[in-house]
Amino acid sequence: MKFYWRVVMVNRFWQTYRTVLFCRLFANYFALILIPVIVAAVLTNFFVVRLIEHDAERLNNTIMQHFSEQTDDTFVSLERDMVNMLSTASLKNFPGSSGDPADLTQHYEWIHSLMQQMNKLDSEDLVYKSFLYFASEDLVIDGNTYNNKDEYFREQYLIKDTDMPSYFANFTGKKSMVFTKPHTVFERPPFTRDIVSTHSNTAMLMSYPFNNSNPEVYLVVNLDLDKLRGRLGIQEKWVTDTMLVNSSGSVLISNGSSELQPDSFAAMIRMNPEQTLFLNENKKALSFTKSRFNDTWHYVSMIDLPTLMKPASTIRTMTFVLLGMFIIVGGLVSYYLSRKLYNPIREIKTGLESQHPHLDDAPGSHSGNEFDTIKRFSHLLISKNKELTQTVNGMFPIVQEQFIVRVLFGQYRDSLSIEYYAKEIAFPYKPVSSATVLCIDIQYYSPFAEQLSETSKSFMLAELKEKIRKLSPAMIWVCQTRSEQLSCVLHHEENGLCDLMETANVIKLLLEHPYYKASIGIGETIHSVAALHQSYNHAHSMLHYKSLHSGAEICSEQRVWKERSSGDSFLSSQEVNRIFNRYKAGDYKNLLQSVFDLLDAGMRSNANADQMKNLGTDVLNTWARAIESEQNDFDISVYSELFASINRCVTWEEMRRTFREIHGVLFRTTVAPDRKQQFAEILDYIRAHYNEELSIEHFAEQMNMSAGHFSRMFKEEVGEKYVEYIAKYRISKAKQFLLETDMKIDDIAGQIGYWGRNSFIRNFRRYEGITPAKYRTIHQS
Repeated sequence: MKFYWRVVMVNRFWQTYRTVLFCRLFANYFALILIPVIVAAVLTNFFVVRLIEHDAERLNNTIMQHFSEQTDDTFVSLERDMVNMLSTASLKNFPGSSGDPADLTQHYEWIHSLMQQMNKLDSEDLVYKSFLYFASEDLVIDGNTYNNKDEYFREQYLIKDTDMPSYFANFTGKKSMVFTKPHTVFERPPFTRDIVSTHSNTAMLMSYPFNNSNPEVYLVVNLDLDKLRGRLGIQEKWVTDTMLVNSSGSVLISNGSSELQPDSFAAMIRMNPEQTLFLNENKKALSFTKSRFNDTWHYVSMIDLPTLMKPASTIRTMTFVLLGMFIIVGGLVSYYLSRKLYNPIREIKTGLESQHPHLDDAPGSHSGNEFDTIKRFSHLLISKNKELTQTVNGMFPIVQEQFIVRVLFGQYRDSLSIEYYAKEIAFPYKPVSSATVLCIDIQYYSPFAEQLSETSKSFMLAELKEKIRKLSPAMIWVCQTRSEQLSCVLHHEENGLCDLMETANVIKLLLEHPYYKASIGIGETIHSVAALHQSYNHAHSMLHYKSLHSGAEICSEQRVWKERSSGDSFLSSQEVNRIFNRYKAGDYKNLLQSVFDLLDAGMRSNANADQMKNLGTDVLNTWARAIESEQNDFDISVYSELFASINRCVTWEEMRRTFREIHGVLFRTTVAPDRKQQFAEILDYIRAHYNEELSIEHFAEQMNMSAGHFSRMFKEEVGEKYVEYIAKYRISKAKQFLLETDMKIDDIAGQIGYWGRNSFIRNFRRYEGITPAKYRTIHQS
C-alpha cells in the first residue's frame, strides 16, 4: 500500500513537471522571440505605418502640385495668347463700314487680318471656337468667317435656347479672363438643320480696351468642357474626382459627379492649410491646392482614403497576422518539446523508488545572429570592392607601360602612330628629345630561384621599378619588357644628374640585392622617340657581355671593348681527347678538376657569361658522348635538365657547384638508397624545422641531385612542388597561431620562418584569399 501511494505521488509530480517544462520553454520562447516580435509589431504600427501614411499624403500633394502647375500653365498660356491677340490686332483703330469704297476695302482687309489671328487661337488643344464680339457693331469675326450677330449664332455657333440668355449676359462691362457658365453647343453643317453632335462648352471672355468699362469688342474663347475635364483628371486610382472651385465654393469645372457644399468648403479652406487631407461633412477626404493663375481658384481632389492608405493597412494587418502566427507556433513548439523532454525523463524516473531526481534544464541552442552574418559578408564585399577599385585604378599605368614596351620593341616606329596612341592613353611625351635606353637583366641566384615564388619575384620587380622612377619621375620611363628584364628610358633634357654613366651608376646602387644579380646594358643615344627601338636593341645586345661575377654590373660599349676577352668558347680537339682518355681510364676525379681549371682560366681572362656557358655546354656534351660510347641508359630529359642547369648559372661559384652536381649524376658509382624512404625523411625534417631556412640545394646535395632534378623528383613523390609544400605547411601552422594564441602578426611571421611581415601577408592571402588579421577576426567572432 505504501508503495502504491509512492507511485501515485511520483505520477502526479511528473504530470505537474510536464506543465513546468511547457511553461519554461514557452517563457524562453517568449523572451527570445515573442518580445522582439511584439516590439517590431509596435514599431511597425507606430512608426513604419505612420511613415507610409506620410509618404502617401506627400505623394498625393506632389501629384496635385504638379497637376495644378500644368493646368495653370495652360490658362496662363491661353491668357497670354488672348492678350497678345488683342494687343496685336490694334482694334482701337478698327475702321467702320462707312460705305466709302476706300474705307470698305480697308475694312475688309482688317477683317481678314483679324480672321488670320483668330486661327492661331483656334489651334489650341482646348479651344473649340474663338471669335471677336463687337459691342458697338453688329459684327462677329472668327477664324473662318465674319457675319452679323443673329446670323452667326444661328448658323456658325448654335447655342441651346435655354443657355442663350445667360450666355449673352456676359457681353456687358469690362471682362478680364472671365469664365461663363457651361452651355451646350450644337454641331451641324452650314445652312442645314441636321444636328451632327453636341458639345458642352464654357467660354473665357476678355474685353478691349482692357481698362474700359464700356469696351468696344469682346474676345471669346470657347473651351471644350469634355477636353478640359480630361485635362483636369488625375490618373491615380485613389483620386475619385478633380474639381476647379472658386473661393466661395462654387464648382467651375468638375471631372466627375461628386457634390461639394459651397458653404462648408469655404469654411474648410479657411480653417485647414493647403495640401493637407481633411474630411468634409460627407466623410470624404479632400485635398486642395491654390491656383497660381487666379487667387480665387482652388484645385480640389476627392481622395479614396482606403485606396490611398492600402499599403499601410496591409502592413498593419500582416503585422497582427504574423504576431498571432508566432504565438500559435511558439505554443505548439513548446508543447511538442515539453512532451519530447518529458517522456524520456518519465521513463528514467519510473524505475526510481526511494528518491526524487534533481533535474537541470539543458541549455537551449541559440541560432546564429543574421545581422552579424550580413555584417561580415558586407565587410567582405567592401574589401572586394576596394581591391577591384585598386585594380581598375592600377590598369591605367599598366596601359601606359605597355605603350612604352611597344615603342621599344619597334611596333610603333613612325611619329604619327606614336602621337595617335599616346593621345589615346593621355601619355605625355616630347617627340624630339635625346634619350638612351638601359636594359636591366635580373638573374636570381640558385638558392632563391626555386625558393621564391613568381608572386614574390613580381613584387620585387614592382618595388625596383618604383625605386628607379623616384630617382627622377620626369626623366625616366620604366617598363618590364620581358619576364625578368626591365627597360629604362633616360631623357637627357630633364636629367637632374650629371651624365649618362653617373645615372647608370646610381641605378646600379639600387640593383645591389642578395637574391639576384643585375646587369645593365646601355644603348646608344637617339634623338627622337620614334627611334627608341634602335637604342633598346643596342642595349639588349650589350647584355651578351655580362660576366659571372656576383653583384650588379654595367655593360656599355666602352667597357665591352676594354674588357673583351679573346679566349675560345669551345673545347679544343686535344681537350676532347683528354676527356675521353680520362673517362676510359676511370679517372673521374680529374674530369671534374679539368673543368675547374677551365673555369679558373676563364675567370683570369675575364671571360663573359655567354663564353663560359658555351664552354660548359661543350664540356657536358663531351662527357655525354663519352658515357654513351659505353652505355646508353640515360634519358634525354635528364640531359636536357643538365644543359638547362648550366644556362641558369649566374656566378662562378654556381658554375662550379653545377658541374659538381652534374659530375655526381653522370659518374656516381654507389647505388642510390630507397627514394621513398629518403623523401619521407625529408618531409619529417621539414615538419620539425619548418621555421628555419629550408634550402632546396641542401636536400639536393644530400641526395646527390641537382636542384632542378630534386624538384621534379619531389613533385613526383609528394604530389606538389617543394616550395608549395613548405608554404602551405607554414600557412597551416600560422592559422593555428592565429586562432589559438594572441601573438602579433609580426611574431607569427618570424615564428613560422618568414623573413618579414609583408612576405607572410602576401603568401597568406595567396592561399587563403584574405589577410591574416581578417582570418583571425572572422573565425574568432
